[in-house]
Amino acid sequence: MVWMILLLLAAAIEPGSATMVLRDGKVESMRVEGFADIAAKRRVTAKTNFRLASVTKQFTATAILLLEREGKLQLDDPVSKHLQNWPDYARAITIRHLLQHESGLRPYDDAVPGATPQLSDKDVLTFVQQQASLFFEPGSGYRYSNTGYAILALIVERVSGLRFAEMLKRRIFQPLGMKGTTVGPAKNRAYGHSRTPTGWKRDDQSPTSAVQGDGGIYSSLHDLAKWTRALDTCRLLDCVTLQKTWTPSKFGYGLGWRIAGGVISHTGSTRGFRNVIQRHPAKKLTVVILTNRNEGEPETAATRLAN
Repeated sequence: MVWMILLLLAAAIEPGSATMVLRDGKVESMRVEGFADIAAKRRVTAKTNFRLASVTKQFTATAILLLEREGKLQLDDPVSKHLQNWPDYARAITIRHLLQHESGLRPYDDAVPGATPQLSDKDVLTFVQQQASLFFEPGSGYRYSNTGYAILALIVERVSGLRFAEMLKRRIFQPLGMKGTTVGPAKNRAYGHSRTPTGWKRDDQSPTSAVQGDGGIYSSLHDLAKWTRALDTCRLLDCVTLQKTWTPSKFGYGLGWRIAGGVISHTGSTRGFRNVIQRHPAKKLTVVILTNRNEGEPETAATRLAN
């Protein structure tokens, strides 16, 4: 009997998840379970910060749109207007191409050896400078590109005069009261975990984990509820701009969001984390699922909750 109890307790010690459903900006349901840090036996709460991975892209896009509203850039500006030493082979790429994954840039993350020290967004620019060609002519195709969003973070820095993390803090997180949200590891954070034959192990960082523009934000249900309300009420960006953000290109991607079947969404997966935000405008419903494990299908679960 004692061994059975111990086995049940061991089975219960798993990485966490944080799930929230909002309707009309109000939290309809919220559930947190599991551990933010198994080794420390620290449980997930509504204020636990998860690495958002590619859910970050909607914030990077918002930073660009805030600068556009101020007249500091235009979406159809060539990247070369804002970044020095931009390579000749990529001269036709615009900011809009980067936002909509239509640049044709090659993926920096596929070319990183496992033992490489952590890269920065500037290292991604160096990678771009070392290439000789694109996958396709900008605007003629679609290929999801973390490279493009790292370059967008550098444009934000160049145009705003602030570090990317500071610009997002001042212009997005602080105005919305997202006090726990940061670019880069946050306080009260969840650690990523991977399942092994002997149980769960912390598996949290990779050579690309320090790149910010494509996936570097940490946030919680508590703060993402505020983000959702800001989107619902056009608080940070006006409603016309938000509608532009959620208008798909011919390839089905907006500005930092995927749009398909009346659903506006984005997933985010990286070492030890899998997340999703889904917005269902017709139902005035948003579903957020954050997890700190290397398995599971949050997108499927979110769709089930929304229906």
